[in-house]
Amino acid sequence: MTDIETLEKDLRIAAISLDAMRAAQPAFEAIAFAEATRRHCVALRAADGALLVVLGNPFDLDTQDWIEERLREPFGYRLADAHELAAYLSQQETQLRALDGLSKEVAETGTRVDGTQEISFESAAEADSTVVRLVTSTLYDALKAGASDVHLESTGAGLTIKYRVDGVLTAAERVPGIELAEQVISRIKVMSELDIAERRVPQDGRFKARRDGREIDFRVSVMPSVFGEDAVLRILDRKTLSDQLSGLTLDALGFSSELKDSLRNLSTQPYGMLLVTGPTGSGKTTTLYAVITEVNKGLDKIVTIEDPVEYQLPGVLQIPVNEQKGLTFARGLRSILRHDPDRIMVGEIRDPETAEIAVQSALTGHLVYTTVHANNAIDVLGRFQHMGVDTYNLVSALNGVLAQRLVRVICRQCEAKGCGACRGTGFKGRKAIGEIVVLNDEIREMIVARTPARTLKEAARAAGTVPLREAAMRLVQAGETTLEEINRVTFVA
Repeated sequence: MTDIETLEKDLRIAAISLDAMRAAQPAFEAIAFAEATRRHCVALRAADGALLVVLGNPFDLDTQDWIEERLREPFGYRLADAHELAAYLSQQETQLRALDGLSKEVAETGTRVDGTQEISFESAAEADSTVVRLVTSTLYDALKAGASDVHLESTGAGLTIKYRVDGVLTAAERVPGIELAEQVISRIKVMSELDIAERRVPQDGRFKARRDGREIDFRVSVMPSVFGEDAVLRILDRKTLSDQLSGLTLDALGFSSELKDSLRNLSTQPYGMLLVTGPTGSGKTTTLYAVITEVNKGLDKIVTIEDPVEYQLPGVLQIPVNEQKGLTFARGLRSILRHDPDRIMVGEIRDPETAEIAVQSALTGHLVYTTVHANNAIDVLGRFQHMGVDTYNLVSALNGVLAQRLVRVICRQCEAKGCGACRGTGFKGRKAIGEIVVLNDEIREMIVARTPARTLKEAARAAGTVPLREAAMRLVQAGETTLEEINRVTFVA
């Protein structure tokens, strides 16, 4: 009788062979590859969908406590020979096509033409370095989870890794050891071509990866902290974004039918300005992409200026901001006006000069789509006034304002209980909610007269505006989200 057979009999836990492990699907969404390697275990998905956790050391009670605390989905334990489990994890590391190896052409030059380092998924090789494996598996796991950002936070005990998925930051894993934390941040700096010796000031960089023939951008921000340095990596997977936005229309975003009708009416006006407002990550650009996709019939010249261009719109001239070369929103917008446009999209109004040019563009026969950061549709007016834009010109140019948020919706596979598909959160995907204010003569006169915000909101409500909170409550009543979720993204009056 082999050792594993003896353990199987004594511990009453079924054993699993290497061939059986290979036949199952790895469930790295349940236990990240980095943790699986470090704790010598792996989560597998059986043919019937059941979750199995394979242990290489069944006497490691700390690991079992960690697993049982982390996993919300029911699972069963399996035993594996330690050498066979190591072989399986090594094979999975190779198949992950992760981020360790440089492509041949980049290895020769070290950097791309634009100064960023490019890393190839396809040319990944096995690496002996613990740090390299940790960074590799972390980024791969983030991509698998559909994360928009990866946060690496140095603590007094080591490193905490978090992912932002569907707009919410969740802890992915904790890595003990201050020295290891420093080495991980240094690895990120090397990949981003930053100064590894400088730890006192913030640094920004970027690197690219290739996966299945497509490019993935990682934008890196390193910030000094009390315990060393923290890093945040913004993930921009253009291919995934293109797949999500292909054929995008307003119907796919989740807005109510009344709001969509108002938005479509505003987006087809011959001139004026349509403003979309909300916090970072609330889907403002995606909404404008949907609007432009619907109005783009080939009869108008449509030009955009964006930072960055997140998705290529067929038949639309898109200009990326490049402040290092002097191409700002304001300068680009001036050039656009000489390019005989009918419709213009300004990715974001950040400064008085851009605000003034955008308003003047709307007053001189162009339809301008743009975004501004503000809390609601009424507050956005104060932002323009703060930037010195003449109030009369603003209300003359402005056709309407949409304030929006993204709300997580309940996972349909588990109905909010938590499963592998939703990483135990109970939520999968998001829907847009919004409030839209269409400016009529009464509202314009009230704005010019500097009427208090409360009175403006009452006038907008009388004109048909559905407040953001009410739109969110409708999703709760329809069973699509929870009260706790809408409290997270909307103001409780």
